[in-house]
Amino acid sequence: MTAAPAHAVVGQPVNDSFAFTAKLDIAGERSCSAALIAPQWLATAASCFTDNPGQSPKLPEGAGKAVTAIIGRPDLTHDAGTTANVIELVPREDRDLVLAKLDKTVTNITPANLPANTLLEGQDVWVSGYGRTKDEWVPDKLHYAKFTTNALKTTTVGLTAKTDGAAICQGDTGGPAFRDVGGRFELIGVNSRSWQGGCQGTDAKETRTNAINARTDDITTWIQSVTAPPQPLRGKDWKKATNLVPGYFTGGSPGNNRRMDLFVTWEDGTASLFQGADSKNPQNPFTAEHKLPGKSWFYAKSVAAGNFTGSGTDGLVVRWKTGQVTSFAHVDQNGFSKEEELKPASAWWADNVMEMTVGRYTGNAQRDDLLIRWKDGSFALHTDIGANGLKREVQLMKANSAATSIVQMTSGEFTGKETADLLVRWKNGSASIYRGVSATKPFEDELKVRPETSAWRFTQGLAAGAFVDNTRPDDVLVRWEDGNLSLYPTVDASGTHAEVELLK
Repeated sequence: MTAAPAHAVVGQPVNDSFAFTAKLDIAGERSCSAALIAPQWLATAASCFTDNPGQSPKLPEGAGKAVTAIIGRPDLTHDAGTTANVIELVPREDRDLVLAKLDKTVTNITPANLPANTLLEGQDVWVSGYGRTKDEWVPDKLHYAKFTTNALKTTTVGLTAKTDGAAICQGDTGGPAFRDVGGRFELIGVNSRSWQGGCQGTDAKETRTNAINARTDDITTWIQSVTAPPQPLRGKDWKKATNLVPGYFTGGSPGNNRRMDLFVTWEDGTASLFQGADSKNPQNPFTAEHKLPGKSWFYAKSVAAGNFTGSGTDGLVVRWKTGQVTSFAHVDQNGFSKEEELKPASAWWADNVMEMTVGRYTGNAQRDDLLIRWKDGSFALHTDIGANGLKREVQLMKANSAATSIVQMTSGEFTGKETADLLVRWKNGSASIYRGVSATKPFEDELKVRPETSAWRFTQGLAAGAFVDNTRPDDVLVRWEDGNLSLYPTVDASGTHAEVELLK
C-alpha cells in the first residue's frame, strides 16, 4: 500500500495560464516539477533531491545537486520563459517540501500566489507537471488535470482525480496543486506520492489514481520569511542617520518600475545608497544597500537631491559645515562625479541656514529648484540651480517668528498642483502641506495633515519620495527618535493615511 514518489500529470497538454510551473533537471539523473512562488524562488518536493526518492525526503539545507530549472515554457520545444540554476535549498523539516532559490530573478512570469485561507476537504484543485503520461515517457508539453482534496492532515492532503483518466505519474514530484479563486491561482501543495494508475510503465493491475501532496497552505508565513526580498534597512542604527535624501540615482524615473532610491549620510561620515525596489510593496521599498566610497560626509550639514542636468538621473546639492555649497551632477552605486562649487565657504551660510530641500517650484518639469529655510523664519528659492547655480534668488517669506517653530521640511507632490508642495513639521507635532509653492504663490494655501501633539512630534527626519506607485513623490518616509522607520504611502490633501512600519 506504499505509494511511489509522484512524477507527472496525465491530463490535458499546455496551458499558458499555468506558466509558473517549472521543469527541473537534477544533475542529469532525474526530472521533477516545481512552482514559481516568488521572483527568485521555487517550491518543490524535498524527495527530488535525495539519493533514493522512495526513502526519507529529508535533506540538508544548502545548494544540493546541480539543478537546472525551466520556468514559463509550457511547450518545451519553444524558447519561451526563463532558464535558471538552483543555488540554494531550504527544506521544510516536517514535510516533503523544499524551497529552491534561483541564480536569477524571473521577471516575465507571474508566480503562483500563496493562499489567503487554509485548505478544506472537498475543494477542487488543479495539478500540473511535465512528467510521464499514459503514452509518453518524456513529454515535451506541460500537462494539467483537475483533482479534489480529501484526507486533510497536518502536513499532507490527499488528492482524487476528477478529470477522467487523470493521474499523477513519474516526472512530477514537486509539481504544484493549486486552486483557482477568481483567476487567482493559490498554491496549496506540491506533489509528493501517488499510485500512478494508468501511467506508462505502471503495472496494468494498478488502477489507483489518487495521490498525496505536501501542504503549503498552512505555512505561508514560513514561506514568506524565506522568499521575501532582502531587507537592507535592517541591521543599521538609524539613530545615527544624519540626512535622508530620496532621488533617482541607480536608475528609474517617474512612471517606470524602479522606485526612488534613498541616499543616507551617517554620523561617522560614511554614506549609503538604498536602491529602490521594482515592486509596489510598501513594506519593501528598497532592495539593496550600496556603501559609497569616501568618509567626507561627516562635514555635510544639509543635503538635497534633484535633477540638475536633465540627464534622467539625479545629483546632490550639499551645504558643508563651513557654509560652502557644492553640487554633484551624478550619483550612483559607484560613487559621485563632477563636483562643482556653487558658493564658497561662508560663516553666514554655515550658521543661519536651517534646512534645504529641492523640488519642482517653477514652470519646467525638472526637480531643480532649491528652497532654503533660514534661522529667522525667512524662506528663499533658488530656481533652476543646474543652469543658474545660486545666482537667481527669490525671497518667498521675510523673517517670520512663527516659521521658526518649523522643525523639519521636505518637498513633495501631494496635491496635484502645477508646482511642488512643501510639507513641514511643527514643534507641537502638527504638520502642514503648503500647496503649489512657487515664486508667485508662496505659502498661500495651507492644509493641516497632522494634528497638534501627534506622534510626529517624535520624528527626527522626513523624506518625501516615490517609494510605492512611482507616479510622483507623494510617499513620506519618517525616521523616529528611537531609530525606527515608517512609511506613509500616498499622502494627499486629506492627510497622511495609514502608517507602514518598516522597522520597529
